[in-house]
Amino acid sequence: MGDFGRAAISGFCWGFAWGILGSVAILYSIYLAAYRRAIKDSLKLTKPQRYAQVLDAILAKKAKKARKLEARKAKSAAKSTEPVGQG
Repeated sequence: MGDFGRAAISGFCWGFAWGILGSVAILYSIYLAAYRRAIKDSLKLTKPQRYAQVLDAILAKKAKKARKLEARKAKSAAKSTEPVGQG
């Protein structure tokens, strides 16, 4: 393979790593900017319309999950009170 082959493979690996790390840095900066914006929006006295919509959706999802959990608990409680060996 010689010296050129080793240099080519090494260059390919370093270039690939450089590209991956660069894209990760860009994605992190986008994430951080969005996070900062969300914090600023949450601290405003008058909330943006989008904030209120997302908050309502989150609360509805949590309520739905709580109802499912209560239904499971009620179902398991009903099963445990049934007599065994009857039937």
